[in-house]
Amino acid sequence: MIRALLVDDQTLVRQGIRGLLELVEGIDIVAEAADGQEGLDAVIRHRPDIVLLDLRMPRFDGLHLLNALRDGAIDVPVLVLTTFDDDELVLQALRAGARGYLLKDVTLDQLAGAVRTVAGGGTLIQPAITERLLRAVRSGAPLDEAPTAPLTDRELDVLRLVASGYTNREIGEALFLAEGTVKNHVSTVLVKLSARDRTNAVLRALHDGLLG
Repeated sequence: MIRALLVDDQTLVRQGIRGLLELVEGIDIVAEAADGQEGLDAVIRHRPDIVLLDLRMPRFDGLHLLNALRDGAIDVPVLVLTTFDDDELVLQALRAGARGYLLKDVTLDQLAGAVRTVAGGGTLIQPAITERLLRAVRSGAPLDEAPTAPLTDRELDVLRLVASGYTNREIGEALFLAEGTVKNHVSTVLVKLSARDRTNAVLRALHDGLLG
C-alpha cells in the first residue's frame, strides 16, 4: 500500500483528488494539509511514501516545503501537481528536489501511474510540462553552470526513459539490459551531466537539448 500525503490549499481540489485516488487499489491518502507548514508537520507525523504537492499556496508554499524537506534531510518523494502557471517556479521546484511533475488536468490513470512511479523511486515529468520547461530553459532560465561530457547512444536511450518516468527495472526490460547494467548507465549519466540525482539529470538534459 502506497501511503500518500496530499498538500493543497483548495479544499475542493483536495477532496476531489482524494476521492479519485480512493478508487485506486494500492493507494491510501493518510493525511491532508492546506499549506506547506501543515504539510511538513504531516510528513514528520505520518512518514508517507509520497507527497502530492501544489506549488501555489498562501503563507508557506510548495517550494518552501521542498526546501524544508531538503534542508532537514527528510527523504520523501514529492510529486508536484500544479496548474503550471509559472515556469520559473517549477524550475525552482526541480532544483529543490521534486521528483514528479503533473498538471491538474491529468486523468486518474495518469495520476495513479505517476504516484506509483515516483513512490517507487522513479522520476516522471508530464510531456506538456517538459515542453514548457524546454521553452523556459531555452529562453534563458538559469541553471548551475557545469561542463557536460558527451553521452553515448545507449546512455541517451537510458536518459530518455528516465525522463519518461521508467524505473531501472522497466528501462532494462525496454532496452533488453540487466538491471545492474542500467544502474551503471544511470550512474555514468549523472557523472557526465554533473547531476546530483535523476531529476537534476533530466533538467540538465533539457537545458542542453539532449531530449528533443
